[in-house]
Amino acid sequence: MKRLSLAFIGLLGTAQLFSSCKKDYLDETPASLYTPQTVLTDSLGFEAAMAGLQSVVREQYTRSDEQGLLGMMQLGTDVAIPGQVQGAEIPYYNYTQLNSQDQAAAVMWSWAYRTINNCNQIIAGAAAAPATLRQGYKNRISGEARFYRAYAYNFLATLWGDVPLIDQPVSTPRTDFTRSPLATVNTFIINDLTTAIPSLFLANKAASGRITQAAAQQLLGEVYLRTGQPALAEPALQAVLNSGQYRLVSARYGVRASLPGDYFSDMFIVGNQRRSQGNTEVIWAEEQQLLVPGGTTSAQQRRMWVPAYYNVKGMALADSLGGRGIGRMRLSQWVDYRLYPANENADMRNSRFNLKRRFYYNDPTQTATFGRRVTGITGTDTVFYITPYTTKWNQFDPTDTFGFGTIKDLTMMRLGETYLLLAEAQFKQGNTAGAATSINALRTRARAAQVTASQIDLNFILDERVRELVGEEQRRLTLLRTGTLIERAIRLNGASITGLAAKNLLLPIPQTSIDLNTNGSLTQNPGY
Repeated sequence: MKRLSLAFIGLLGTAQLFSSCKKDYLDETPASLYTPQTVLTDSLGFEAAMAGLQSVVREQYTRSDEQGLLGMMQLGTDVAIPGQVQGAEIPYYNYTQLNSQDQAAAVMWSWAYRTINNCNQIIAGAAAAPATLRQGYKNRISGEARFYRAYAYNFLATLWGDVPLIDQPVSTPRTDFTRSPLATVNTFIINDLTTAIPSLFLANKAASGRITQAAAQQLLGEVYLRTGQPALAEPALQAVLNSGQYRLVSARYGVRASLPGDYFSDMFIVGNQRRSQGNTEVIWAEEQQLLVPGGTTSAQQRRMWVPAYYNVKGMALADSLGGRGIGRMRLSQWVDYRLYPANENADMRNSRFNLKRRFYYNDPTQTATFGRRVTGITGTDTVFYITPYTTKWNQFDPTDTFGFGTIKDLTMMRLGETYLLLAEAQFKQGNTAGAATSINALRTRARAAQVTASQIDLNFILDERVRELVGEEQRRLTLLRTGTLIERAIRLNGASITGLAAKNLLLPIPQTSIDLNTNGSLTQNPGY
């Protein structure tokens, strides 16, 4: 039997040798192909492509390969100082180390262009889809992709200025990219959004997690503000407020409504974050879901914001304390001690349910301290052990006490920010009374003192953004968009920042991209 088997193998090898002499032996004849051309022909194909695009988009603020990466958007601004640093975030508060080899800049640059290429595939596919697919559906799926493309280009324009403008799918290697002028990129973004808006659903008709008209209108308003067009920003933002689709959360609701808390904190609890769960304020959220394949990521938000309190003897991991954080960054002293008035309970956004300031020993095995307030910690640096923090990222999965991932939706847009953007547009047109009215809508909801027109300036609006959006907004983007990064970072948080200069108002183009672009002109930003 052994000899027969060997003989058979020998014959098989001989047959393969002879057949390999035929010219068509190596021709590929796959039984099926999975390409944009074969998949983007019906709604199932487009829905699969959209799910893939959403997955790529979600990677922007959920990537964990570079621990500390998310700190690039908060550190070196006015709101945060370093805690337990890891590496990728260091050049964003020690600006002397920010150069063309920067890891965080390279990750975000790559993310943006991967997102854009996925968008381009869907947009091109919708344009070429057969007539059997309803035109309304093609317009809507293309509109969603245009929103994401505009979002990615707005991100690039804010951080890098002039960038390569790519409006068609790239399926083969290219080495001939050039930077388009910022004005051209801005026009492209605005065109994508104005084209998308009429085709998108209102929130009451859109599936959960999908892009709505309001998301595109809000992004359009933000782009108009960045480009110095507040008179155009205002109607885009008013359209969101006047749509009848959203309202500020102003009453307890959801899975913990009967437990201690307040309605502002309710919005950030797992089970309460979505429109279908009672959140009337959410406009766009990147959804995550435990126990669903592909439904969770290795998001690091909790590990960034929640301190490592469990390292203090007498403190144990607890759901009520946010789960297991690492304290990679902490709120700046300006936020801790000067942002709110002396009465810390005057503004709901500063309540103990939203900004955790007091800690109590919770380990029952340590009877000498159990139940007492944690004070006077000495010894090991506690800048990331016991420190005030935003509770927006509190989350505990009892099956993952190590807490590598964050199983929460990422709130990307909500109505609270709409009012703040509108106030900014009104202020920039000289309408301080209107701006005060917009801000007072939020302050009324927060039970904070009302403000008058005489109190309104850009700094007040930016302060109010922190009270409303700390831990949600990517603060670097806001300060770059408004041209206030250097002044506010140095004035309010200068002790934690080194070497911040005018050149840092743009990030370095990744050197690897420049080196690979041998047939184009991908010039570096000045100073890098």
